[in-house]
Amino acid sequence: MKVLANDGISQSGIDALEKDGFEVITTTVAQEQLINYINENQIVVLLVRSATTVRKDLIDACPSLKIIGRGGVGMDNIDVEYAREKGLHVINTPAASSHSVAELVFGHLYGLARFLHNSNRDMPLEGDKNFKGLKKAYAKGTELKGKTLGVLGFGRIGQATAKVALGAGMKVVAFDPFLDKVDLVLDFYDGQTVTFEIKTISKEDVLKQADFITLHVPAQDDYVIGAKELNEMKDGAILVNAARGGVVDEVALVKAIESGKISRAALDVFEKEPKPEMGLLMNSSLSLTPHTGAATNEAQDRIGTELAQQISSILL
Repeated sequence: MKVLANDGISQSGIDALEKDGFEVITTTVAQEQLINYINENQIVVLLVRSATTVRKDLIDACPSLKIIGRGGVGMDNIDVEYAREKGLHVINTPAASSHSVAELVFGHLYGLARFLHNSNRDMPLEGDKNFKGLKKAYAKGTELKGKTLGVLGFGRIGQATAKVALGAGMKVVAFDPFLDKVDLVLDFYDGQTVTFEIKTISKEDVLKQADFITLHVPAQDDYVIGAKELNEMKDGAILVNAARGGVVDEVALVKAIESGKISRAALDVFEKEPKPEMGLLMNSSLSLTPHTGAATNEAQDRIGTELAQQISSILL
């Protein structure tokens, strides 16, 4: 049986699948050629990440498919319910990348709090002739410890991010329409654990209380953070979106930064991915990464192994 990992898969996943007798193909097939490739090669399992879409036309046109797998959490690039109605298994790996995304969020938060994204741009250009000027320009950083992190969306990734925040000495406030409270267990290297009970509050209260806000919500029709929500946030707050492009109104965000309402922000995902607006790319108040939240070696190993286990359990 053939598995097409169209957006790639870790070597650990390949090894696990091949051990169970599957043929793994890692050729990246262009979207418009995918249906023909699947049919010509009698692909049984199609694995994707965020680059490849699996819509009704492909599902209808590829009778050999038995499993569609998403390496990661969100499955908005797959017509999940339709696929299941047609008898296909749709699988993903919701927990595998949670900590990787959380660490990227905090990479951005620490960088923004201390102007690292600006310093790293300016030091190679001016560090030799304007050292004192740069030192003065970036001398008003802030500590995260003692500040409040607001988490919008308190699922696996939101909770993982909250754990990092608690370890950093931050207060955590969270909003999630499906959860009233969560017991977060922090595990330490020596086996000790500490449990925090986080009771969720309203979205409005999170916006009003938080010094830093991070989004961990699925793709949806409306903005989660638009002009109204930005106006409700604390003056000088910092925002991070490592969830999905389109949950933050990027135009409103830039305006809020320009007005001074929001001091700085970080984006790992974009409305017009993979071609973000040039105004975002050139904005010195933004810390930017190219959708790399789950892109760690450890996360990719977990994703590959978990997909392989699920595939083998279904087909063997």
